[in-house]
Amino acid sequence: NSSSVKEFILLGLSENQGVQKIYFVVFLLLYMLTVAGNLLIVLTVRYSRHLNTPMYVFLCHLSFVDVCYSSVTAPQMISGFLVEHNTISFAGCIGQLFGLHFFGCTEIFILTAMAYDRYVAICRPLHYPALMSRRLCGRLVGGSWAGGFLHSTLQTLPTALLPFCGPNKVAHFFCDVRPLLRLACADTHAAGLAAVANSGLISLSCFLILVASYVVILVSLRGKTPAGWHKALSTCGSHVTMVILFFGPCTFVYIRPSGDLSEDRSVAVFYTLIVPMLNPLIYTLRNGEVKGAMRKLCRR
Repeated sequence: NSSSVKEFILLGLSENQGVQKIYFVVFLLLYMLTVAGNLLIVLTVRYSRHLNTPMYVFLCHLSFVDVCYSSVTAPQMISGFLVEHNTISFAGCIGQLFGLHFFGCTEIFILTAMAYDRYVAICRPLHYPALMSRRLCGRLVGGSWAGGFLHSTLQTLPTALLPFCGPNKVAHFFCDVRPLLRLACADTHAAGLAAVANSGLISLSCFLILVASYVVILVSLRGKTPAGWHKALSTCGSHVTMVILFFGPCTFVYIRPSGDLSEDRSVAVFYTLIVPMLNPLIYTLRNGEVKGAMRKLCRR
């Protein structure tokens, strides 16, 4: 690497010292809730015998990914509120970039696999055990992790190989492709387009697959009883909520042309911390089985 920059300074969310102390308390609390809530779901699914269906296997992986995803950015950001210069080494910065895209993309693929699971459960209920076998479920989960790894490698390598010779102030609270491309001492036009194409295409194509699957589900519900509608929509409601909350901000940040990075920062807080925190709430509040299993686990 021809980089002469050994470390970067992350500018964070605010320059104001007083505001930073408030942020420290708020974000530390959010992060602790995120980790505790998602780990509780992972433990509940792992140790409850009747939660071993594909839907809950996906949910368990989704919660684990959320813990990892928020842990890539939050601890660095939170500790940064207490120091004057929040520095990160070059290797740490590239590692953060890799982790962010690895877990973010894995989450997108798992959400897409969950849509297929819901489609089979609602539209082909009699064939569900055959179509959604443990083996296929394992393959979909494995494929999601492998796809996330491939996407992240393609996203990180071109950025890591760029020359950085100063300035070293990253206009963000974590290392992402866009703010880093602005600091490179080379023409980054092609790298920028590739990054947008890579992240943007994955977000958009998975989002379209999800929308299509829900259109098919809704069409298949024509002529069903109100009870049938209610059951189908209650199993899909939490998934649709997660998809909108996660894909909306991601698509906004990665597909639009590079403009004001301060907008990206506020949106990034939403999808790196707030959405992973909401995931356990969305899935447990709408799901009696998970709530019951959690109570049993807590009693044990």
